[in-house]
Amino acid sequence: MGGEQAAEVLASVRNDTLVQRGHTWPDSEQAAFRSAIRQQYEEQGDPYYATARLWDDGILDPADTRRVLGLALALVSEEPRLRPTGHFGIFRM
Repeated sequence: MGGEQAAEVLASVRNDTLVQRGHTWPDSEQAAFRSAIRQQYEEQGDPYYATARLWDDGILDPADTRRVLGLALALVSEEPRLRPTGHFGIFRM
């Protein structure tokens, strides 16, 4: 869902809630609400935003794809031999 669609859906839900409670929502406030949602999606939709917060494993330069894939395949081919005797989960930062 993009920012525009999210802004419309959230504004519609909020407007319906206010109407049920007997309140009105001025057009200027609706526009400001939609604008804030669109801005948030614009900022947080950037791949660097997510990777800076360690929500993923980073951004790979396309020129490094072959090298990184080769390294990953080499590591997983050695994994059974290098596995410690204990069982551990995945450690993340």
